Amino acid sequence: MVALRKWLFSGLLVMVPVVITAWVLSWVVGALDQTLAILPEAWQPDRLLGFHLPGFGVVLTLVVLLVVGALARNFAGRRLMAMGDALVGRIPVVRSIYSSVKQVSDTLFSDTGNAFRQAVLVQWPHEGMWTVAFITGAPSGEVAGYLRDEFVSVYVPTTPNPTSGYFVLMRKSDCIELEMGIDAALRYIVSMGVVAPPDPVALASES
Repeated sequence: MVALRKWLFSGLLVMVPVVITAWVLSWVVGALDQTLAILPEAWQPDRLLGFHLPGFGVVLTLVVLLVVGALARNFAGRRLMAMGDALVGRIPVVRSIYSSVKQVSDTLFSDTGNAFRQAVLVQWPHEGMWTVAFITGAPSGEVAGYLRDEFVSVYVPTTPNPTSGYFVLMRKSDCIELEMGIDAALRYIVSMGVVAPPDPVALASES
């Protein structure tokens, strides 16, 4: 009976990650395949091949992103983007949503963005409890005027879903900078502490 229980848990340890990964990939591919609706009916892959083959939406999305990125890098593309931003900025409700999303995306994906560049250890939600968080920048403007000490903007993610969390301003002296990379810190958070990053001191001593 004990052996059967061990086999059951071993099977779960193997199959659960595989099934969840396959489900997520299937959902992503299915969602991206919806982009094929922008193609004319005569160009639809299902019509050309005579059967449905999932994954063409991923290819189309990558092509569109590459083309848009290439256009945005040249002078004409930047002018078009500026004109588009100015046009959207004149629409009352849309401009507030667009500007907020654009600021976040520029911070996260631009080459000069500061988001998620440093993993830190902070006391949260109160003194004596610690968690891994990310420095996203420094306060500025009116907020900075009220802070008399050196503060940093910190994002405290939740687990196992790090896309939701809390934005807080903390004294820089209260943040302990970690040597672990951003990817390692995210894995640590998503796994609820199960997948711990290796100790850099131990790795240095072994080498």
